[in-house]
Amino acid sequence: MPLYVIERDIPGVGNMTDEQSRQTVLASLEVIQEMGDGIQWVQSYVVEDKIYCIYFATDESLIREHARKLDVPANRISEVRRMVNPHGADKPPCEVAAADTA
Repeated sequence: MPLYVIERDIPGVGNMTDEQSRQTVLASLEVIQEMGDGIQWVQSYVVEDKIYCIYFATDESLIREHARKLDVPANRISEVRRMVNPHGADKPPCEVAAADTA
């Protein structure tokens, strides 16, 4: 399954309380569960006015559908072409993900 990075412009998101963050996570997981096996949230990075999310999805349309159902923006969606890290330097994302779960 392809790996995507989603950039979400959300002014002030870095100031969310722990409870607001928790509620957002739960809502996202509920939507993903309803959508089925074609989409999987890996993790997200919250900065001042943006969230960078990492997802596996069968295609970009599922990421857009998830954003629409959750009522959050998906300002930029980029398919990962290659990951470089200490665990799997210069391998396609699916090979690195498989190695990380082994």
